[in-house]
Amino acid sequence: MPLKNLGRYEVIEELGRGSMGVIYKAFDPLLDRLVALKTVPLDLSREEAEAFERRFQREARSAGRLNHPNIVTIHDVGKTDSVAYIAMEFLQGRSLRHILDSGVVLPIERVVDIAVQVAEGLAFAHESGIVHRDIKPPNIMVLENGAVKITDFGIALIPSGSRTLAGTVFGSPKYMSPEQVVGREIDGRSDVFSLGAVLYEMVTGFAPFFGGDLEAVLYQVINEMPAAPTSRNKALPPAFDFIVTRALAKHPDDRYASARALAADLKNYRKLPVVVAPVQRQRTLERRALRRRKGEIPSTKPVAAAPSALDATPGTAPRKPVPRHLGRNLGVGVGAAFLIFGVAMIAVRALSERPPQAAPATSTTPVLASAIALPTTAPATLASDSRLLATAQSAESAPAKPSVSAPANAASAKPGSSAPAVTAPARARSTEKALAPKPNARLGLAVSPWGDIYVDGKKRGTSPPLTELKLAPGRHTIEIRNASFAPYSDTVILEANAYVKVKHRFR
Repeated sequence: MPLKNLGRYEVIEELGRGSMGVIYKAFDPLLDRLVALKTVPLDLSREEAEAFERRFQREARSAGRLNHPNIVTIHDVGKTDSVAYIAMEFLQGRSLRHILDSGVVLPIERVVDIAVQVAEGLAFAHESGIVHRDIKPPNIMVLENGAVKITDFGIALIPSGSRTLAGTVFGSPKYMSPEQVVGREIDGRSDVFSLGAVLYEMVTGFAPFFGGDLEAVLYQVINEMPAAPTSRNKALPPAFDFIVTRALAKHPDDRYASARALAADLKNYRKLPVVVAPVQRQRTLERRALRRRKGEIPSTKPVAAAPSALDATPGTAPRKPVPRHLGRNLGVGVGAAFLIFGVAMIAVRALSERPPQAAPATSTTPVLASAIALPTTAPATLASDSRLLATAQSAESAPAKPSVSAPANAASAKPGSSAPAVTAPARARSTEKALAPKPNARLGLAVSPWGDIYVDGKKRGTSPPLTELKLAPGRHTIEIRNASFAPYSDTVILEANAYVKVKHRFR
């Protein structure tokens, strides 16, 4: 039976259906105006209904305060026993989804105009403390006069009894940010990612992330960068490779810091100096995102490196050069040190290779010790080098002592000597390392939608993208954690050269 009334509103006709609910054209008899009613069915438990009542009213009131030319005006919010609705201004125009599906190729200037208007509307909302969470072509209205309006502010947090994504209630997977997919805390940079995905589709005609099923799409969103826009649209200015790649960076710290910054680059795309090759930047961002997920680098904003001497700009004081006499003396000293060390090593090798014989009355050990302990910074002359070489030659022809202990050699070397000293603890550590079991067993991983992998209490990465670990044979406790679900734990026994696969789907 067709819906006739919703609250005080008289339903005129159905305008469309989406993943969240139905949109109606309705009449408000109290204020004598047409409105658009966005409805969402409520399939909630008692606890969820109480939480919804508080959150939905708060979010709707906040969205209602967003008075901006590029944001649709919200007139009223309400709910019945089974339906929640938002009454918005009725717009004469078409959604961006309808325009893209019609096959119309938008001129690049029109694409920029639409994206800039959306970015400016988002910037205003973010500065007011509101994140949209569901930027996609159906939620962007292009009016007949050319103006662009963002719709559905305040509706993205309406709860539903059928949650299909980790920590996420609504949103199209093809346009959701990686942090939104995995259920982590989001801010305005999540909307920047979504707008970057919309921009990619506008300039190429393809969604940046697509696949045969939901898991394939989510894997691409989290792990893969799409092909450069210019590889799909040869007429596209190269600056769009840079803009889109930065907007679609996997980690929020690598994206535009705000929607306003994205709008500024879009406005000035013809003057934008692209100094990084788009493909190289994509690969860099992919590697950086992967290292963050593995815990190799912290999830913080990158710190600018100190400028090098090669980067000096005109007007800055150049670095003082090293005086010539200091460089010459340093070179002579280093050369002498290497020559002395080399001769000493020849003598030591000769002593170690000769068979044990009776020890003569005169030992060569003091000579070697004094040779090794010569100051490394003292300039050497040809005469002293000749005497040292003669001493080493006599040491080669002389019989060696039955044995020379490592502690005696270490004690005879003075501070500053370049001779290495191997201590007993170091030998013990190397022995333990040699005796430790080698990680030659393989553990396969298949986790959906994603999970942090812990082996024996130590985090080893996130799957996906992690699909396999090399572990030492033996018993291991495997734990898979996802903040939105109960953790999964299992114990596996790995034999040498064995392969065991752990599969888990969070539900």
